[in-house]
Amino acid sequence: MLLDTPNALPELPPRGSRVVVAMSGGVDSSVVAALCAEAGCETIGVTLQLYDHGAALARKGACCAGSDIHDARRVADRLGIAHYVLDYESAFADSVIEDFADSYLSGRTPVPCVRCNQTVKFRDLLGVARDLGADCLATGHYVRRAMGHVGAELHRGIDPGKDQSYFLYATTQTQLDYLRFPLGGIDKRAVREHATRLGLGVAAKPDSQDICFVPNGDYAAVVRKLRPEADAPGDIVDLSGNVLGRHAGLINFTVGQRRGLELGGLASPVYVVRIEPETRRVVVGPRAALAVAALTLDEPNWIGPDLGAGRDVMVKVRSMAAAALARVTRDVAGTFRIDFATPEFGVAPGQAAVVYDGSRVLGGGWIATTVAAATAP
Repeated sequence: MLLDTPNALPELPPRGSRVVVAMSGGVDSSVVAALCAEAGCETIGVTLQLYDHGAALARKGACCAGSDIHDARRVADRLGIAHYVLDYESAFADSVIEDFADSYLSGRTPVPCVRCNQTVKFRDLLGVARDLGADCLATGHYVRRAMGHVGAELHRGIDPGKDQSYFLYATTQTQLDYLRFPLGGIDKRAVREHATRLGLGVAAKPDSQDICFVPNGDYAAVVRKLRPEADAPGDIVDLSGNVLGRHAGLINFTVGQRRGLELGGLASPVYVVRIEPETRRVVVGPRAALAVAALTLDEPNWIGPDLGAGRDVMVKVRSMAAAALARVTRDVAGTFRIDFATPEFGVAPGQAAVVYDGSRVLGGGWIATTVAAATAP
């Protein structure tokens, strides 16, 4: 049974278990390692080097940076546990960074943290944990795992300001059976208190803010370096196709954006309604044009019941968005569709739509297409 009281006791593996902890060098994963060791588990820390180690040393405020690797090692030394650093630079580049660049080039807005969890962190790191003979893989994510009638379930973290369930919807049932999330039932304040009590040098370390491979939040510079053609100019047009201005590359825009259009002389504000990579056009319109009645999913993943027959659920279309009432159905071709009870705004292809039943994550998928509220059947 899940407790909805903040700062319930962390879910820890049994004493004597062999546990691999994914250690990023931040306070969250460091506390997980310390709590597992304190509970009498045979604890092994594993840190992934995800991009060039030399360049990473200069990075501040992003997870998996070079200084973070040193922090993870210092924590492991403090705890007296084994610690391994694994070079996953090539796998990360292929699975996450290249996909990130290609998504922007195709006019989509990617969520690289979902792709990273889906591939390198859970698929690959989980394999490493099994190779080490571990009973489970523990991480510092703020989500909860509970045993249901038919297996493990994934639930929102108790701290609404730190909940990371949106980014873990692609977790498979097999992975969830093996994973543990000790911090899901406590809040950030309690985590830092544990870090101080356990004498960890990272107790006051700031949370990472940036996408780890995007210096200073300038994602366009990353895409431009990998895909120089992303800077190709094009037209900014209204909903009728009338040219309103020019842009300096599709990578500078995402659906729902208002700033940066640099269109003077318009009677009312306009927003990016859609991006057309084939014609390199950015289509703009009034806020009402952003209203979406439905969407379809690509690469759906479900953790739990089959939703194809139709079911009322709550759906988040952005990590910071409130969940909205919707219905999930599947057509004869196998495509999942989500119809919203009331129109949603700023729904961008390439983002994730994550499906909830109360606090439980049922799964989700990448937003493939959207249906404008004005044209919905």
